[in-house]
Amino acid sequence: MALTVGSSRERSSLRVLAHFSPGAKVAEFLAPYTDWLDIRYCAEDDDETFYRELPDAEVIWHVLRPISGADLEQAKRLRLVHKMGAGVNTIDVDTATRLGVAVANMPGANAASVAEGTVLLMLAALRRLIELDRATREGRGWPSDPSLGEAVRDIGGCTVGLVGYGNIAKRVERIVVAMGTPPSEVLHTSTRDDGHPHWRSLPELLADSDIVSLHLPLTNQTLGLLDASALARMKPEAVLVNTSRGAIVDEIALTEALRAGRIAAAGLDVFATEPVSPDNPLLTLDNVVLTPHVTWYTVDTMRRYLTHAVENCRRLRGGRELQNVVNTVEGVTD
Repeated sequence: MALTVGSSRERSSLRVLAHFSPGAKVAEFLAPYTDWLDIRYCAEDDDETFYRELPDAEVIWHVLRPISGADLEQAKRLRLVHKMGAGVNTIDVDTATRLGVAVANMPGANAASVAEGTVLLMLAALRRLIELDRATREGRGWPSDPSLGEAVRDIGGCTVGLVGYGNIAKRVERIVVAMGTPPSEVLHTSTRDDGHPHWRSLPELLADSDIVSLHLPLTNQTLGLLDASALARMKPEAVLVNTSRGAIVDEIALTEALRAGRIAAAGLDVFATEPVSPDNPLLTLDNVVLTPHVTWYTVDTMRRYLTHAVENCRRLRGGRELQNVVNTVEGVTD
């Protein structure tokens, strides 16, 4: 969806609050635009700087730290919240709309990185990477554990079930097929039967898959979707991978299933509460591979994000149509 926000009057500079810490490559990429972009950086855990800069921000480049309605009320000059990614569940879109603030996202910009990160977690969980790394470092890696030949799988020998079938899931599909999984063994489910021969209902997909990979937005309908009853449908040798949103999975039920061996392993990049609490019981399990919501975070994705972000700022400054706006702002014309 494209919307025009603001007047066509050019401003001398546009104040941007970039809610992340820049590295040298980010600063280098943005250097050519600093004559008209006044970028103020703020680490996501630095609330003092965030609230000091918020009242003067015209644009927020948002990553993960939630932006509440109360935050938006303080941003009197704000015109655009630009999500560096696709999911806008961490932004109070309703309040933004009421205040006349556009919310935009970047669908597909991180798909390549997240798909590769998903397969990385699949392999690490299937191949017991963390356990074997630890054993090798401690001098226990040889002779090899004979259970490896009884339990460790090739992706090409697995039925892969994709829960959600958007950009990222379709890239994962292409990768696992290239690794040897027969196309007929890559199943997917989505909101409704899409007529594809490999579409399955969620209960069928969970029962049939050796790897279950989640690729869904967090909504009222997907919150807690994989609860105890859903997990109980999975094979005891199956692996669950989640690179979408943590709250889609009931973490208590998942912990119990992993401890009891009702599913074999999990690869998790996301958690119900982020950053993940040190006392989260999932962190204590040997059959879980964990990363801190970073499967998207690569040089390549950041370059795509910044390209999109700069372009929408250029459009905003010139009173032109914004790209990928997800809300309808009152008083704004198409």
